[in-house]
Amino acid sequence: MAINEVLAALADDTRRKILLKLQEGKISSGDLAIALDMTPQALSYHLSKLKKADLIYETRYKNYIYYELNLSILDETIMWISNLRGDQR
Repeated sequence: MAINEVLAALADDTRRKILLKLQEGKISSGDLAIALDMTPQALSYHLSKLKKADLIYETRYKNYIYYELNLSILDETIMWISNLRGDQR
């Protein structure tokens, strides 16, 4: 896990909104753009940052691209932050 990329991705409000929407389940890029009132170009930029940080998965089906959360990276990030604080689990 590249913690710098994860934290940089999470630092952006728009990317956090995307993650919150993906928390509801897998969604196509078109539906995601509509739900967040974003242009496809703006959404693509933010999705690429989230993919680079491995926070989301991309799957293709016919002409559609679907996105969903990569919960294992979120779990690793939480563990890293907890270890930084010195939390005992």
